[in-house]
Amino acid sequence: MFENIIDQGAVLQLRDDILLGRNAPSMLFYGPGESGKGSASLELARVLSCEEPQLQKRGGWKCVCVSCEQHRFLRHDDLLALGNRAFAAEITACSKTFLRNTENQNCKILFYRSIRKLMLRFSQVLMEDDPKLGKSAHLLQSLDEGLNDFLSNSESMEKTALEKTCSSLIKTALTLESEGIGSAVPIAQIRRASYWCRLAPNGRRKTLIIENAENMRDEARNSLLKLLEEPPSSVCIVLTAKRREAVMPTILSRLRPYRFLKRSAQSEKDVIRRVFQDEGSNLNEYLDSFLPQSTEKLHPLAAWFIVSLARLGIISAKKKGIEQIPEILNELGSRYALDAEKCGYERSLKTAAIVKTVVSGSNNFEESSFSRFMKICLDMIGEVTKNAKDHQFAVYNDIFRKYFNEAVTAVDVLNINSTIALEALVYKLKTALGGELRRGFNG
Repeated sequence: MFENIIDQGAVLQLRDDILLGRNAPSMLFYGPGESGKGSASLELARVLSCEEPQLQKRGGWKCVCVSCEQHRFLRHDDLLALGNRAFAAEITACSKTFLRNTENQNCKILFYRSIRKLMLRFSQVLMEDDPKLGKSAHLLQSLDEGLNDFLSNSESMEKTALEKTCSSLIKTALTLESEGIGSAVPIAQIRRASYWCRLAPNGRRKTLIIENAENMRDEARNSLLKLLEEPPSSVCIVLTAKRREAVMPTILSRLRPYRFLKRSAQSEKDVIRRVFQDEGSNLNEYLDSFLPQSTEKLHPLAAWFIVSLARLGIISAKKKGIEQIPEILNELGSRYALDAEKCGYERSLKTAAIVKTVVSGSNNFEESSFSRFMKICLDMIGEVTKNAKDHQFAVYNDIFRKYFNEAVTAVDVLNINSTIALEALVYKLKTALGGELRRGFNG
């Protein structure tokens, strides 16, 4: 039970609660990214549905009962998963793992499951009458047929044919992810999930999983709260979040929390070695390396953007007659000038040109990389401000953080075009860094 969740104490507590018959009807798995929350949620669904009569043997990964077999392939009717999360890196990494170990059945299932995790978000239960389902139907059908062919015929395929098959599946899956998943859970999906929860299970127990629950809007939270107040006895509800405090208190009070900790460096090495049959020391960095727009690739562009913003702020302040330029602008410009030059882009002090360069350099924020680009920028700015003794560094860090986070919300939650959001961000920062907010802070 939970033996494939590596070095995570939360699942030991969860296992004990199940064995002692004290598992809660609703739970919160919270902790940093790549700490196993999603995998543990899916395993919990399998364990609770397992048809093994002996409790001590129930939920083993190799259990041969029909229910466990369906859960291993993420095709059980009693499983429903929703919520935004990134799939591209995991799918690509799992494909590479399989292609290095084509005779390993576990690696084959690993790749299969990585795509099925994405497809779960497009369940008929969740997408009924949703216009997105019509747009995504042909992609889902293509993936379903491709995965069935992959399972049935991969052992007889030559290496070249396997690579072509995997490449086709990845391309279709990433198109589905980029076109079909919004960042916030719609209230309509919560309502459909609530109705599904009240229907009798096909097996022993249903499981509803809502990942990154902190991204729900107020109306969706309120709808979920109604379900949590009187959860059906045949359903287990699992929410995941990075931070416990990010979950609405009235929802949190109805959940049993399980804290997932960041794994040690050695444990992350073990995860990469055992799961992906590869070498690496940091799981986030390992998965990130499989993205077309990896952190490494986006870093010079982020440096160029930060330097451009600093120059804009300096020029704007001078035009307003402000003699004392905030030191943080000079520091950002000098700290990241060399990294910015690696992009090979020309300097510009025009908003439109800066936006055009960033959009082009990120390939129009390929693979939904807008929020990652924003995070990279904020992390780089934070490196400059975190040890500064001048309180103005902290003030301006808050300004950056405010407007960068507003841009992310605009794109990920409000579905505003990333170019428009970036234009608004540059304009707001140009104004703020030019001195208007600085005058306000100085009183």
